[in-house]
Amino acid sequence: MNNKPLILVVEDDPAVRNLISTTLEAHDYKHHAAPTGEAAILEAASHNPDVILLDLGLPDTDGVQVIQKIRSWSNTPIIVISARSEDTDKIEALDAGADDYLTKPFSVEELLARLRVTFRRLHGGSGGSQDGAVFENGELKIDYAAGCVYLGGEEIHLTPIEYKLLCLLAKNVGKVLTHSYITREVWGSAWENDVASLRVFMATLRKKIEKDPSAPQYIQTHVGVGYRMLRV
Repeated sequence: MNNKPLILVVEDDPAVRNLISTTLEAHDYKHHAAPTGEAAILEAASHNPDVILLDLGLPDTDGVQVIQKIRSWSNTPIIVISARSEDTDKIEALDAGADDYLTKPFSVEELLARLRVTFRRLHGGSGGSQDGAVFENGELKIDYAAGCVYLGGEEIHLTPIEYKLLCLLAKNVGKVLTHSYITREVWGSAWENDVASLRVFMATLRKKIEKDPSAPQYIQTHVGVGYRMLRV
C-alpha cells in the first residue's frame, strides 16, 4: 500500500468529492482531499501528490489560478474535472499547465481510464515506438527512452495526452489516422468517438510544436477524417 500513488482531490462539492474518494478507495489509491484552492496549494506543497484531480469552480479562487501557482514549482500531473465544457475553457486550463480535462458529469470508469493514461506516462509507458529510439522530423525530435520532446534543440513540455498523440502520429508518419483510431489508442475503446476532446488536445499540441498553428508544418488536418503527420 505504501508504494501506491497519492492523489490529491480538489473539489468543493461534497457529493462529487465523496464519489471520487470512494472510487479511489475501491481501487486502492491513497488520496487527500481539499475543498478550496488555498487548501489545494498547501496540500500539494506539503504532501507532494503523484496526481492532482482539480475542479475549476472553487469557492475562493478559480482553478486555473491554482494550476498556474502549482506549475510555478511543480510538474505534478493535473487532471481537471469541471462542468465547464466549452473548448475555450478546456484550452485555457491546458495552456495554464493542466495535463488532462474531464467534463462533468463523468463516469468513474472514465476517471480511472484517465488516471491509467497519466500513470503510464509517469512510469515510462510513453506510447512511442522502440525504447531507446529517437524520432526526428525537421526540427522536431522525440527521445522515446527519455520521454522528452525537443523543437529546434530546446525541450518542450507536453502533457501526457499531448505526448501520446505526438508519438502515435510520429509512429505513423505519412499516414492519415482516423479520429476513432486516435481516440481509441489514446483514451481506450469506450471513448473512441470523443472527437471534441481530440480537437482540443490537438489544438494545444499544435501551439507547442508549430511555428504557425493556422498553417501547420507537422500535423495536417483531414477534415471529417482525422490527422496525419507530414514528413518535413
